Amino acid sequence: MTPKWRELADRLAERIRSGDYAVGQRLPHIRDLVDAGEGSKSTVHAAYKALEAEGLVTSSRGHGTVVRPQQPLRRLGISRYDKAKWRDGDEVAFIADRVATGRAYKRGEQTQTVSRVTASDIVAAALSVPRGSEVYERARLVKEGGQPTHTLTSYYRPEHVEGTRLVDPTPGPAGRGGGFRVLYEAGYEIHHMREELRARAASAEEATKLRLAPGEWVVELHRTALAADGTVVEFAIGIHAATRFAWTYEFKVPDSSPKETR
Repeated sequence: MTPKWRELADRLAERIRSGDYAVGQRLPHIRDLVDAGEGSKSTVHAAYKALEAEGLVTSSRGHGTVVRPQQPLRRLGISRYDKAKWRDGDEVAFIADRVATGRAYKRGEQTQTVSRVTASDIVAAALSVPRGSEVYERARLVKEGGQPTHTLTSYYRPEHVEGTRLVDPTPGPAGRGGGFRVLYEAGYEIHHMREELRARAASAEEATKLRLAPGEWVVELHRTALAADGTVVEFAIGIHAATRFAWTYEFKVPDSSPKETR
C-alpha cells in the first residue's frame, strides 16, 4: 500500500511538471494542506521533503517551499575540453557548460581557496608523488543564481604551478582560458583526459555546502589531466549535486577491429 505522503508527493509532482505550479511559485503552506484534508502535518512535511530530494522544489526559512527550475545544467563531455575554447579562446570548461545550457556565468559565482597541503593517498597516487608530499590544492565552490551547483578541488605538483595564476587565491576563474590555459603557458599542454564518475549519498558536510535536501545524492567526479608524455598535470575531485546536472557526451564511435587486407 502506498503511503499517504507518497501519494501526496506524486500529485504535487504532477502539478509541478504540468505547469500548474510555475517555476518560482511557492507551494501552499503545510497548514493549508492539512486544513484541506491532504493529511497530517507530518504527512505533508514528508511529501515536501520527497519533492525536495527529487529536485523539484527548494525549501528555506522565510521563503517556504518553492518550485525550482526544471532544466538542469548541461555538463558537457569531450567538447567542454576543446582546445579552441581554452588554448585559442578565453572560455573556461564550466562556463562552456553554461553557454551550452543557454545560461550565463556571473562574476562572483565561483569562490576558491588556494593552499599548500599534504597530499592524501589518493592525490599522491594520482600525481605520482611520494606519500606525504606537499601539493597545491585549489578548491572552488561554483554557484548559479546564488544556489551552489558543485565543488571542484584540483591538485598540482608545486613545480608545475609555482608563480602562476593557478596559485593566486583571487576568487573566480584563473584568467583567460582558465587553469588549462595557465598550464599550457607554463609548458604543460593538456593532451588527454581521464574521468571517472560515481553516484553516492552526500556526506553531511557536502549537503551543507551544496544546500542539498536530506537524502539527495551527489555525483563524484575524478578527473586526471595528462600531458603528451603521460605526466599528470592536474588531478581534480568534483562533487556535483545530482539533480542539478545532465551529463552530455557526444563522440565518434571507435573502431579498433583489424582491417581486412586483400
